[in-house]
Amino acid sequence: MTDTTTPTPRAKRPRPAQRTRPAGPPQQQQRTREVHPVLEKLFELYPKMFGAQFLPLKLGAFQDLLAENPDVFKRDELKVALGLHARSTRYLECVAAGHPRHNLQGEAVEPVAPEHVHHAIMEVFRRRQARSKEDLRPKVVARLVAAIEASGLSRDEYAERTRTQDEAANALLEEAFAEIAVQTAKREALMRAFEASGKTVEQFAEMYGMAPADVAQAVERTRQAGAAQPQ
Repeated sequence: MTDTTTPTPRAKRPRPAQRTRPAGPPQQQQRTREVHPVLEKLFELYPKMFGAQFLPLKLGAFQDLLAENPDVFKRDELKVALGLHARSTRYLECVAAGHPRHNLQGEAVEPVAPEHVHHAIMEVFRRRQARSKEDLRPKVVARLVAAIEASGLSRDEYAERTRTQDEAANALLEEAFAEIAVQTAKREALMRAFEASGKTVEQFAEMYGMAPADVAQAVERTRQAGAAQPQ
């Protein structure tokens, strides 16, 4: 006779209590970088220089600030704050753009030295390239070309002021010099063709399918470059 007794089901083991992760803190707003209290005071006193838009400071601005505010700033604290200001990307960008230096009242007083413009361009490039997957070298070379031409210096003079021990930076400078040589050769060829044509700027531009403004600019720059060369 077979045993038809219904087997007793095994007792189910109690499941361990489900662990719940502790609730995280509520989403916080993005923290803003704390501003040095001296910089806040500078913004309050000189909004044109330390406000929403930075401008290059005149040389000697540190001494001017101490002289104008003897009871407001301590020398060491002011030195630290101005160092933070001058090393900020926003400040370096305004120097790289070639804006003139300004006094504390926001008045332009002197140009920024070409080497200061150059080094600001390179530092902004390094910082942006470190955060970008895009190759930014063509853009920095274009900026260097503009800076070299705006400086009014010869190739040797500019190189003497700006070369460093950084081989990568020197290589970018050489690329800029090479690009200037190509552009100069094109303008000189255009100038020769224009002079040989006997046409007006407008007629020459129409003949070659160019904008008259581009032809006029190329002709003027070539003439200026020729006048600047020693006789």
